[in-house]
Amino acid sequence: MPSLKQIRYFLSVADLGGFTPAAAGLFVAQPALSRQVALLEEELGFALFVREPRGVRLTPAGALYRERVLGVEQLLAGAAEESGQLAKGEAGVLRLLHSSSLPARSLLPAMQRFLAESPRARIDLDRIASETQISEVAAGRADLGIIRLPVLRRDPAVRLLDLPPERLWVALPPAHPLAGRDTLLLAELQDEAFVSAVHRERGGLARRVTELCLQRGFVPRTARIISRKTSMLDLVAAGLGIAVVPAGMTPSTPTGITFRPLADADAEAHSALLLPLQASPLAERFVGVVREMRGG
Repeated sequence: MPSLKQIRYFLSVADLGGFTPAAAGLFVAQPALSRQVALLEEELGFALFVREPRGVRLTPAGALYRERVLGVEQLLAGAAEESGQLAKGEAGVLRLLHSSSLPARSLLPAMQRFLAESPRARIDLDRIASETQISEVAAGRADLGIIRLPVLRRDPAVRLLDLPPERLWVALPPAHPLAGRDTLLLAELQDEAFVSAVHRERGGLARRVTELCLQRGFVPRTARIISRKTSMLDLVAAGLGIAVVPAGMTPSTPTGITFRPLADADAEAHSALLLPLQASPLAERFVGVVREMRGG
């Protein structure tokens, strides 16, 4: 099969009309250039040029061959450029996962900056439970996850990079007696019905809130309808109970919910970036953006 060098030499001779100007333009010896073109003709099985005393001209077969291979160099150069951008984290598709307590809206600033800095990159975003994200990233089905801590499952094929903690807020239904307060303490929620509950096999936000309540001597009382997703805020708006959520969940809320910050010093939610041991350049670039924007 013809080599890229042979094709480049052929195109140069064809464009410049002779071996002498082509050799000068390519900075190669004319005999070496002539030899490569001759090998190309031998490989193809037909003559590309009619050799004349004052230069060369393309044979009909040579003219057609030139037409067909003219874009090869540009194609290969483009492929090399795109591959180089991928290797530097400037192009490609980033398969990004996030948990429901880290809503897409809270990630938009980082995603927009990432895309602005990498104009040839795209993001494939999916919402998946933190525990499930671990297996997805470990198996190579996703490049990066943003998970809510704590997680019960661990995998040696992934690593966690902690992000700065978020303050916890209380989501209250309309006209709730505590809605008039500027701040609240967790202990004051002892008699309230929580619309979230700990999943037996998962960590995450509900487990963190339960741990904080247990440290204050009470088990959160579950409401008659519960949810482990962002739909729990719809339950709060309907007056079915309260929820304790991170600050990042407060902007995307149903109408009528009142949020009040928790004054407890340890009332914080923790999250982390989840990566494989050998992360892709795209994932590493996105991690850099997130950590810089969040001060982590």
